Amino acid sequence: MATRTYRKPRLLPDAQEFLSDLATLRTMIAELSSRYADLEETRRASDAAYASSPRDVAALCGDMSARERESLRVILLNQKNRVIDVEDLYHGTLNSSTVRVAEIFRAAIVANAASIIIVHNHPSGDPCPSLEDVRMTAECVKAGQLLDIAVLDHVIIGQDSQFVSLKERSLGF
Repeated sequence: MATRTYRKPRLLPDAQEFLSDLATLRTMIAELSSRYADLEETRRASDAAYASSPRDVAALCGDMSARERESLRVILLNQKNRVIDVEDLYHGTLNSSTVRVAEIFRAAIVANAASIIIVHNHPSGDPCPSLEDVRMTAECVKAGQLLDIAVLDHVIIGQDSQFVSLKERSLGF
């Protein structure tokens, strides 16, 4: 049985130059695509909101003050405290919102968030934290340490732009 050997066809000088030019164009296109992706990422990052203070959080979630039922959100942040997403997690009753700690961290894990801020409202308008708010915050801080996702704050939104930061009051932290 005879074996066939593959011979590479000889290209004419013009064809070799064409292939060389084609390879150069592919490299240039790849570089331009990479630069465009970097620019697009920078633009998106500059458009993203920061959440570097309780006031920023209150501004970001100010619409919660008008809700008639207690609700809870989790703000997902990257390593530079830029907002990745805001998850509406739970809508409760007139005066309570029961949520599992695992549910608070689910979206953070999926989004690969570096940290979170917990936000909920008090429909009564009084943003003073309850004992249950402090207990839940402490549980979330412990869970965040285990998951390597920092809980930066727990902000309670009241009426008339009032808010309370549990971190500032050292409650649960």
